[in-house]
Amino acid sequence: GHYISVDTSYEGEKAVLSSPELYSEEWSCVRLIYQIATTSETSPDPARLNLYLRQEGESFDRLLWSAKEPSDSWLIASLDLTNSTKKYKIVLEGEMRQDKSASIAVFEIKITPGYCIECDFEENHLCGFVNRWNPNVNWFVGGGNIRNSQSILPKDHTLNSELGHYMYVDSVYVKHFQEVAQLISPKTTVPMSGCLSFYYQLKQESSIVFTVYLRDTSGFYEEIWKTDSALSADWALAEVDFNAPYPMEVIFEVAFNSAKGGYVALDDISFSPVYCSNQTGAPFNPAEAGCNFEEDLCNFYQDHKDSPGWSRVKVKRNVYRAGDHTTGFGYYLLANTKFTSQPGYIGRLYGPTLPGNLQFCLRFYYALYGFFKMSGTLAVYIFEENHVVQEKIWSVLDSPKGVWTQAEISFKKPMPCKV
Repeated sequence: GHYISVDTSYEGEKAVLSSPELYSEEWSCVRLIYQIATTSETSPDPARLNLYLRQEGESFDRLLWSAKEPSDSWLIASLDLTNSTKKYKIVLEGEMRQDKSASIAVFEIKITPGYCIECDFEENHLCGFVNRWNPNVNWFVGGGNIRNSQSILPKDHTLNSELGHYMYVDSVYVKHFQEVAQLISPKTTVPMSGCLSFYYQLKQESSIVFTVYLRDTSGFYEEIWKTDSALSADWALAEVDFNAPYPMEVIFEVAFNSAKGGYVALDDISFSPVYCSNQTGAPFNPAEAGCNFEEDLCNFYQDHKDSPGWSRVKVKRNVYRAGDHTTGFGYYLLANTKFTSQPGYIGRLYGPTLPGNLQFCLRFYYALYGFFKMSGTLAVYIFEENHVVQEKIWSVLDSPKGVWTQAEISFKKPMPCKV
């Protein structure tokens, strides 16, 4: 077969490969089979492969994905493209950087309708699902031509035939108590929520635990589904509400207690943006909780009980003022003691309601002018709506510099809250 690779004779240049003009009103999935190879152990400036989305009418390319990890084999990347009414192009960029021994190659790029997390296991790359290797128990591909495969089932669910494929895990090689096999989905790349469904068969002699987890980028597991003890000699449908506001992997985990445990088979994983209980899943999009104040206050507001502490202003750049942080020429919020007569003046700005049980990172830029005492000049509180509890999570400590300074705060609350 053929593949395409970056010509390395031009040092420091970028190689750019652009797709034809594409158009899809439906949600679709881009799969890229690629490899970055190098002979140097560690390079301070490694080669990089970037994938951009170039939308019609926009003046910049949006970076969807980037990789610089070298590997000995082909890897697969799966990227969700949300539905859009605009035409677009996909742009692949290879950057060789300083690593003389590196090479970047792309074997296949494929755009399919549907979500990246869906799979019927009929394609040889298994939609980017991977087995976490274990010396004793692993997920295998079953089905295909029965004569040469170690298949355990007469028929798959997709084609209902001996030729169709599915994934299965069998207890026959179990050596230790509570051996675990994990099948890991590709990571979600855009916020999504709705109903995740799949078909499974379970045959057990002694107890098998079949569990589905979500795992976020920091490695935190959340259980979302577990089999009840009922056996299913035929394919059974499982449905579970699925909420991924930030990148998540879905993990199908099977735990055995003995070598006579039995087996679990899995097929036809699919996703619908409507929750299983038929409510539409309005996914929480973190972008909607932010604001650059260029047009308005977005979803932020001030309480009419407080004096109007914050004003949206635009200041021309000069020697004394840096302009706003977004472009230098735009708008920002200003709380200014000149605007008020009373002492003990407080200006409060409230953010939109954030769902509970999610890990958030709040990032903002601030600049301070002309204060003598600093403590508590600017502070961030978390406000739980039902219990009128405020918790201070940050306040400014440094002296006023009059330059934009970035602050970052992580927090997680069990119930809905506001900043």
